[in-house]
Amino acid sequence: MHRASLLPLLLLAGQWLPAAPPSGDPSIVTQTPGLVAFWTFGEPAGQPRLSTGTANPHPLVEVGDPVSRSEGGPYSGYAAELNGKNFLRIPYAETADLNISGPYAQVTLFAVVRIVNLHVSRTIAGMWSEGKGKDDDSGTRQYALLMNMPAYGGPNKLVPHISAEGGVTRRADGSKFPWCADYAVSAGDVPTEKWCTLAFTYDSKFLRAYINGRLDANELDPVKHKRTDPYFLKEGPNGGPRGINPYYHGRGIFRYEREKHAETKLMGGSDFIVGARYAVGSLFADGQATIGKFGGLAVFNRALTDDEIRHLHDSARVEALK
Repeated sequence: MHRASLLPLLLLAGQWLPAAPPSGDPSIVTQTPGLVAFWTFGEPAGQPRLSTGTANPHPLVEVGDPVSRSEGGPYSGYAAELNGKNFLRIPYAETADLNISGPYAQVTLFAVVRIVNLHVSRTIAGMWSEGKGKDDDSGTRQYALLMNMPAYGGPNKLVPHISAEGGVTRRADGSKFPWCADYAVSAGDVPTEKWCTLAFTYDSKFLRAYINGRLDANELDPVKHKRTDPYFLKEGPNGGPRGINPYYHGRGIFRYEREKHAETKLMGGSDFIVGARYAVGSLFADGQATIGKFGGLAVFNRALTDDEIRHLHDSARVEALK
């Protein structure tokens, strides 16, 4: 068949096929052990985005404006395009095996994205309901990949979060921070206006942030990172510092239990959300959700190794995307 005849889009079984093939290899993701969900974002606007290669379909449903589909993506040939006025979600009651929690829980989240800007805090994805704001302890945070959190040294950085309490972070003596303070901070800024891969792992002890397939290791500077509190400096391994990337957490992931939390966590468990989170009383924290393209998103129920994260990055071939 002549090459020119392959250029138009073809309609097959109700799905538009891309004029150009995907840049990457989705089989590398689906063959990685521990996969819970993998979205390739090939569906058009108005349709749920479905997980592929997993036991549960995990349909992501649009909230706000329709989420348009743009050509060019690593795994389906397409990407979901978020405009700051929309996002994708799965209600808490339907999260199934995405609801990763417990004292020894592990999790990895891997994303192929093109972020437009970071002038305010942004969300990649996770189960992360913060409640009403500062000093509010009603949140049901679990795990999330966030960006640009300056409160504890993360302006414009990749800042994966883990919470053992759901609400604000508590020191060993039970005293509270005004916010959740448990997050790693990458050394470099999150790339914007270009395709990249972003990831984090949590092995039930350490939280690690990865940019473009590599651990973006960072050394703790207590003053620079606003982490002079003894919680950061004396409640880490062997009574020492927690570090910053890797960051020591070691208390597991919050598990919402209706009977236990009915009076303190009135909003219930957190939804799984892509491109937004519930914060300061709104799902559009700072008045705007994430802006950019999502070409792939995967969640695993274990902490992947550095080599596995690098292999996932290579699978996307972001250098071939525009």
